[in-house]
Amino acid sequence: MSISNAAESAIMKLVFQAIAWANYADNAAVSPEANIAVALHTADPGDAGTLATSEVTYAGYTRINVARSVSGWSESNGVVSPVSNIDFPAGTGGSGIVTHFSTGRTGGGAAAALWQGTVVPNIVCGNGVTPRLTTASTLTLD
Repeated sequence: MSISNAAESAIMKLVFQAIAWANYADNAAVSPEANIAVALHTADPGDAGTLATSEVTYAGYTRINVARSVSGWSESNGVVSPVSNIDFPAGTGGSGIVTHFSTGRTGGGAAAALWQGTVVPNIVCGNGVTPRLTTASTLTLD
């Protein structure tokens, strides 16, 4: 079973851009999320994974928050991508090979992953390397 393209687009806009889906869902919580956290992973976190599952651990790494708005994310036909490149802190030691990224609630810890995507080409992290997800990085609801 699948959902319509219009529903895919409305869901992605609601989650990533905080745009209400008329007559179905809105952003009227007392304190709605203002940002979407983006995490990097050394393996696929899988359907049961969290933002902390296989999260890269090079020295200096932190998750990046991207505005939950049209200035943070673009959406077209159920496909979301960042409006601007997402640069993570440069490594100051350690290493890791980033193969996936995920999105979820801000605040750290083992927050549920909302969407996950692959990183192609993989990013070899280490001292002086600044991992970057480009505007070509996409998440799809299909």
